[in-house]
Amino acid sequence: MKSAAGYSRIANWAARLSGRPATFVLAVSVILAWIITGPLFRFSDTWQLVINTATTIITFLMVFLIQNTQNRDTEAMQVKLDELIRATRGAHNALLDLEQLEEAQLDEFRARYEKLARDARQELLQGNPDTGTPEA
Repeated sequence: MKSAAGYSRIANWAARLSGRPATFVLAVSVILAWIITGPLFRFSDTWQLVINTATTIITFLMVFLIQNTQNRDTEAMQVKLDELIRATRGAHNALLDLEQLEEAQLDEFRARYEKLARDARQELLQGNPDTGTPEA
């Protein structure tokens, strides 16, 4: 468990650092320095390999960093949405934790809510309000 907490700390730190304007300026500066040194190294294969290797490694690591950040954000959003459902009078608690359902079960819920939306639009076309709380 300690390694997971350590990874989260490092990932959070790296995500904050990589999203700063100064980090972008540093990356652009490195690329410009590489371009400027091209004639000095006669645009050699080694000169090209340096930038290709560096950008590949950085991209590879950033994929994991971005995925970690997305996972945390998604989990936090789901918990907040679950709390809103739980705390709303008349809300269906069966909707809590939908992301854990199998695809077929999720499709059944989606179909019910799509029918509610179609019915509400039909009511609007007939000049009626669509602000009720029909059963799902």
